[in-house]
Amino acid sequence: MSLSIPHGNKLVDQILRGEERDAALRRARDLKKVPLSEVGAADLEMIANGAMSPLTGFMTQADYTSVVHNMRLANGLVWSLPITLPVASTVADDLRVGEEIALVESNGAANGKAMVLGVMKVAEKFAYDKTREAKEVYRTTEAAHPGVARVMSQGDVYLGGEIWLLNRPANVMFADFRRDPAETRRIFQERNWRLVVGFQTRNPVHRAHEYIQKCAMEIVDGLLLHPLVGETKKDDIPADLRMESYQALLRDYYPAQRVLLSVFPAAMRYAGPREAIFHAMCRKNYGCTHFIVGRDHAGVGKYYGTYDAQKIFTEFTAEELGLTPLFFENSFYCKMCAAIVTSKTCPHDSAHHIILSGTQVREMLGRGEAPPPEFSRPAVAKILVEGLRNGAHAA
Repeated sequence: MSLSIPHGNKLVDQILRGEERDAALRRARDLKKVPLSEVGAADLEMIANGAMSPLTGFMTQADYTSVVHNMRLANGLVWSLPITLPVASTVADDLRVGEEIALVESNGAANGKAMVLGVMKVAEKFAYDKTREAKEVYRTTEAAHPGVARVMSQGDVYLGGEIWLLNRPANVMFADFRRDPAETRRIFQERNWRLVVGFQTRNPVHRAHEYIQKCAMEIVDGLLLHPLVGETKKDDIPADLRMESYQALLRDYYPAQRVLLSVFPAAMRYAGPREAIFHAMCRKNYGCTHFIVGRDHAGVGKYYGTYDAQKIFTEFTAEELGLTPLFFENSFYCKMCAAIVTSKTCPHDSAHHIILSGTQVREMLGRGEAPPPEFSRPAVAKILVEGLRNGAHAA
């Protein structure tokens, strides 16, 4: 068995280089400029580098409608989240179908000094139902849900069409850990990894995460620890502190040649079950053959059932998914077992269990308190507590 086949059978490459890039940059000077949000810029990069294969651009109406209602592209291929470019109606009215536009960073857009990130040929522009998208994708229309809030506040028209990347976003974090799918695949092959498990996280890795990662590592050749570093909620642990904690953990407690730490530049949608499918398909493009799906994957608040993100995988065949999802029960520390366990392996009642939610951990860290050592390794907790106390993290 070899590395996974890219979703749609081909790894997309929409990055212009050399003379083609130079020519596009010259054209872009005179093109109409459309600024991208943080989400839009992240999507542009991930479409271009193949992480979102088979997409070659922002979705047109047929794909968008099919994804929202059926979790499939118009051609029937599994895809669970709409990848779209929203603009205000006034912006859309100034653009015509067939026109090439420049996609620019939002910083400096007002004074015309924004860096050009890419170009796009507008294939379609179409209105959409925000409430329907929220209900279908996020399973709620409550504005308290961060994904719903973003949809409701964005422009009323979507632009669809093929994109080409000219420049990466400026001042990207973790440049040494940013690897496109083609590069992770090359590294896996150099290490002779045939079976690779991907682990998605937007949180520090605690002992329960470590337990399920190492369980998965028993059946594969390597682990891709792939933390999301795109836009997240304001109360999530800052990405730079998380990265420091990952490196400390891997340095002392994981075999170096069996783990690759690389960042996932996607923006967080908090779409729960649908986002779990999306994360899996992206990791398939990075070369993963297996993907860990834990409890409440990509969840927020009380909008999704504890294991809804695992159940959604049963709606697709193994052949359609093209990688193997690994499902784990909620793991925790049991004082009687003196180990990290799950309900499948522990006979003791909850009075003996140490279980902390992400919210509880963030609150403890915010007060300068380290989580108990049974929950988080002291070296990891120290980095997080000191970093938050000193404010020594990126905004």
